Amino acid sequence: MFSKRDLFKGAAAGLASTMPQLAQGASFGEIAPGPFKPDWDSLTAGYKAPDWFRDAKFGIWAHWSAQCVPEAGDWYARQMYIQGHKQYDHHLKTYGHPADNGFMEMDNRWKAENWNPGELLDLYKKAGARYFMSLANHHDNFDNYNSRFHDWNSTRVGPKRDIIGTWAKEARARGLKFGVSNHSAHSWHWFQTAYGYDPEGARAGQRYDAFKLTKYDGKGKWWEGLDPQELYAGAVMPMPDGITSIKDADAFHEAHDRAWNETPPLANPAFIRQWYLRCKDLIDSYRPDMVYFDNFDLPLGQAGLDITAHYYNSSIAWHGSLQAVVNCKALPENRRAAVVEDVERGFRADIVPHPWQTDTCLGDWHYNRARYTEKSYMSAAAVIYRLCDVVAKNGCLLLSVPVRGDGTIDSEERGIVEQIATWTSRYGEAIFVSRPWKKSGEGPTQIASGQFGEGKMKPFEAADIRFTTKGPVLYAMTLGRPSGTVTVASLANSGSVKRVEVVGSTAPLAFTQDGAGLHVTVPPGASHDFGIALKISGDGLV
Repeated sequence: MFSKRDLFKGAAAGLASTMPQLAQGASFGEIAPGPFKPDWDSLTAGYKAPDWFRDAKFGIWAHWSAQCVPEAGDWYARQMYIQGHKQYDHHLKTYGHPADNGFMEMDNRWKAENWNPGELLDLYKKAGARYFMSLANHHDNFDNYNSRFHDWNSTRVGPKRDIIGTWAKEARARGLKFGVSNHSAHSWHWFQTAYGYDPEGARAGQRYDAFKLTKYDGKGKWWEGLDPQELYAGAVMPMPDGITSIKDADAFHEAHDRAWNETPPLANPAFIRQWYLRCKDLIDSYRPDMVYFDNFDLPLGQAGLDITAHYYNSSIAWHGSLQAVVNCKALPENRRAAVVEDVERGFRADIVPHPWQTDTCLGDWHYNRARYTEKSYMSAAAVIYRLCDVVAKNGCLLLSVPVRGDGTIDSEERGIVEQIATWTSRYGEAIFVSRPWKKSGEGPTQIASGQFGEGKMKPFEAADIRFTTKGPVLYAMTLGRPSGTVTVASLANSGSVKRVEVVGSTAPLAFTQDGAGLHVTVPPGASHDFGIALKISGDGLV
């Protein structure tokens, strides 16, 4: 099984070298008037992350689409078309052969029949979320909103509801900032597996549904009037005839359509234009506070620059000042000031000057029932330690809570979110509206910067401490339950401590300060299994 981490290793090189480049500065449409121009110099010079984002610290994400219907994990819409993959096997057993029942049938099966967005958002707000992110479209090229430029959307197919519009209304009614995630810039290559075929077995060589279906084939069917080619993005590099082994088919996908390439596909210029129109429509219609691009750099070259400048200028027009956040990934140092960089399933080693975000998930990005049955979700403690670490380094945490196709979360997920709520309700003062101290923390656990590193690091320990500040107060958060005494070595020669409390209590704690640090006695009743936050006051601390 492969992941986006593998794609980041450079599989795009061969494909990129075969593609012509867009003319520099070519515009894809009207951009809202304002100070931002669609180039990196303008975006870098003019952007500053809004205070609301720096204060928020914690968001929750509904990474929800028809790919959650099979309950078989992430990238289902791609991998169900790869013979030998477990999702291909699942699809064959559950729904039939992909030549007969392709992914568009999953779009139709997605009904969201038990979705109660208000109840979920109440739970997420209770857990401490200050912003909420909703998936607007994924690599499966389906819009979860009332799209004017793409008929394959949730108001016409599947739920027959405006998913984004409903989430936005309910989130804003609860005082949450609202974001949308756009992953569709990769659809043009990611979905090419739907044009392939089984290289082996009884149906070897029979092309899958995307290769055959046209708008005219829908007459009298549920998808009458819809063009499957608009969903599957067109056969720009289908697997060629003559491949007769799973090994060779995998090698083709590895070298071609799997490549995580941000180069605009000039073999499919209509896709770029439509992507821009769809994204602009999303921004103009729903006025999100955040737009998350699942891209290394901004998507699709000039189109991504155009849409970002349009969004920033629009935000100024809506609010009187720039209140927008754009996320993208793996930026070179000289571009990081232009957006809020996102580090997927990864960390920063220490404090960075520009606000940033990490995103992670309790399980798989798209719902996977095996996570529930095997009890393999990320624990509440791990989420809390991640939150403390990220906030201490000038960042925010975006946590995906996978949603089932019917619109509900399972009991294991609910229990984890409730546990997070218990901790943040008690110690959230050390997290929200805080700023980094002069150092992020101390302790034995070493962390490397970069994407997709969370699976490699050792677990945090109670001796790991993270720092934040608010006004004259210093907060020290332990990443585990302390055993009697907490020693903060960083305060050995830094300021004069006058008072220490556990956040959430006004009772003073006994302490001493010497050349080895600050030593705080924590009585058992003041502790917590997930760790505590100390509130430290004195002279010269901050």
